[in-house]
Amino acid sequence: MNIITLDDIYSTFPVWLWKPYIPFGKVTIIQGDPGDGKTTLILHIAAALSRGEVLHMDIKCKPSNIIYLNAEDGYADTIKPRLEAANADCRYIHTIDETDSALTMTDERIEAAIRLLDAKMLIIDPMQAYLGADVDMHRANEIRPVMTRLAVIAENTGCAIVIIGHMNKAQGMKASYRGLGSIDFTAAARSVLVVARDKSNPNLRVMAQIKNSLAPEGKPIAFEICGEEGIKLLGEYVCDIDDMLMGIGTDCDFNEAVGIIKQFLSEGEKPQREVMEKISHLDIPSNKIKKIKAHLNIKSIKKGEHWYWCLML
Repeated sequence: MNIITLDDIYSTFPVWLWKPYIPFGKVTIIQGDPGDGKTTLILHIAAALSRGEVLHMDIKCKPSNIIYLNAEDGYADTIKPRLEAANADCRYIHTIDETDSALTMTDERIEAAIRLLDAKMLIIDPMQAYLGADVDMHRANEIRPVMTRLAVIAENTGCAIVIIGHMNKAQGMKASYRGLGSIDFTAAARSVLVVARDKSNPNLRVMAQIKNSLAPEGKPIAFEICGEEGIKLLGEYVCDIDDMLMGIGTDCDFNEAVGIIKQFLSEGEKPQREVMEKISHLDIPSNKIKKIKAHLNIKSIKKGEHWYWCLML
């Protein structure tokens, strides 16, 4: 028996591909209904990594290798055109030839390929296609060893492993229980993301984090799918992902007001009167004004007879 004393273990901090949504050295699951944009989003992230860019930040790094395993779309007629639309540098994006033997998540070739390429991200799309014929995705005792093996590969190589999954057809359930297959997929992943379509604005998609074992959960991020141009990230969005999965639209006026106020206050504190004038064209009742202030972490400061709003970063 080998006993490990925790006092002999050095504490470390998470390293992020996209903080706080996708960590390096861990397994992330991104799930959603067909056609809602989860693969398009992950290809956009892969494209940024291939160019040496950090999503949402004006930081440049060394372009990194990505391994993309896909069992649903053709690489020549679907995957590569979508990557090119996202301005990916395809010299850094690879796959593993499955002509002679199909891959599974526990296949030794996966870790070997990551090490050979020093890949920073592995994408498995979709999860059910790479479980193997003998694995029942609804049985926890069969899923747990598969996910444990992937977690070990991720930790040993520092690679961000992202698994794309579909949602089940159950309605009225929380997002954490809508993933296809055993709940052990969600339990084993360190980050779980859900992509959904906003029924009140069909061109808009939202990515929400429903689990984060390494940091506080990130706020939902909105994006638009722009045809041949790929996607356009729109920034933080206020929504209830469970409502969205049930087809309940979000409050567009509320989200527009959040964006306007955040931009206005980014210049510095402003008189409350001027802030309210900026959103006077929107139907925002007083109770929602309080929610906006709480969401943006706005502090009210009284100077003389007037109130000012300040964005607390």
